[in-house]
Amino acid sequence: MAEAKMISPQENKMGTMPIGKLLATMSTPMMISMLVQAFYNVVDSVFVSQISENALNAVSLAFPLQQLIIAVCGGTAVGMNALLSRSLGAKQFDRANKIANSGIFLFLCSAVVFSTIGIFLSKIFFQAQTDVEEIVKYGTDYATVCLGCSIGICSQFCFEKLLQSTGRTTLSMVAQLVGAIINIILDPILIFGLLGMPRLEVLGAAIATVAGQIVAATLAIIFNIKYNKDIHISLKLIRWDSKIVKDIYKIGLPSIVMQSIGSVMTFTMNKILLSFTTTATAVFGSYFKLQSFVFMPIFGLNNGMVPIIAYNYGAKRYDRVKKTITITIVTAISIMLIGLLAFETIPHILLSFFNASDEMLRIGVPALRIIGTHYMLAGFCIIAGSVCQAIGKPVYSLIVSVCRQLVVLLPSAWLLSLSGRLELVWFCFPIAEIVSCIMSSIFLSKTMRRAKEKMKDIIV
Repeated sequence: MAEAKMISPQENKMGTMPIGKLLATMSTPMMISMLVQAFYNVVDSVFVSQISENALNAVSLAFPLQQLIIAVCGGTAVGMNALLSRSLGAKQFDRANKIANSGIFLFLCSAVVFSTIGIFLSKIFFQAQTDVEEIVKYGTDYATVCLGCSIGICSQFCFEKLLQSTGRTTLSMVAQLVGAIINIILDPILIFGLLGMPRLEVLGAAIATVAGQIVAATLAIIFNIKYNKDIHISLKLIRWDSKIVKDIYKIGLPSIVMQSIGSVMTFTMNKILLSFTTTATAVFGSYFKLQSFVFMPIFGLNNGMVPIIAYNYGAKRYDRVKKTITITIVTAISIMLIGLLAFETIPHILLSFFNASDEMLRIGVPALRIIGTHYMLAGFCIIAGSVCQAIGKPVYSLIVSVCRQLVVLLPSAWLLSLSGRLELVWFCFPIAEIVSCIMSSIFLSKTMRRAKEKMKDIIV
């Protein structure tokens, strides 16, 4: 009887609502919030670029460190959410509570680790990339604050994902939106010293970012305690649980490794581009900010898809799993088409937002057009990888990511750089995505065949 009372409308929604409507309900709030997040990331760089190209370079070179935090938090969240949604789908409510609280403990540990890295290793990180003193100074200021206050981003990730995993995506969106708005408001005030505040330049951008993260995290904590009745947060349960931690990282570790590889890729690409000119790294950094407008909605769509698949996989509903995947892939490719058209038709306008010099436009316009050609393939690959993770084959995603970025992309970039022609280096992106698409297709097909076989007894 006690268990019956704990079955929530959100739970029933993921198991009964028509898939198209359910995916829209689950994903739209996250897509909107991630678009806003992408906007404030771009605004951050737009403001910084008004200081100097070196300031923009410093923020760009800091990106691998930020990617590393996102990799660990995102991967941990993938494992936590998949386990949590499966447990709720199977009506295992006690286990769901343990998973949520053990996840919180892991995020707190991550915050401690990254704070230590930020405080003690930021300067060394920038000195390993460049000897331009102004870039090193700006970059050290930025990374020390952003990583030193990692409790903000780690807590935001954790508690927003708990809301998402139980279907409360609107509350997650509200927390993200408020944090983003705080960041956007504080950016010009702290960077340029408005309203009586001191001019902090790049340091101000870092403080604005951290302030937004802390506000968003605080709201997400409140929303979980007050409205998330599917899980119960308890201080005595926020501790290490070996079995649950193992299960979380069994699913999430491949995602952590995949995204960490992205950090390695960005760092190494910056080194390759710096061998040509520092302006090339400014272009690369600007590209990453711009591409977030395309990829962030895909990640929001992805985050809406994963709990639906995990829940219905746990409830042994293959028909709903398959339909969710089909609709998500079609939607992702459609979104990527919009990004492709923008990069091909208005690259000069996009770069002008970053106070681009003539040299930056000369390098950046062909770069964006070349890189953008892989977008539609990337949309499919992102969804295919998450499907494999959500239903228990995370190693497939790991293999694809390693091959794409370490086996194909970076070697291709290095070989193309030997030609002495910077414009050829950008072709490493579409080359790597073609390989990734072929592998993703094979692995998705294998994963779905095994899932169908496992659930064949209840397919109707």
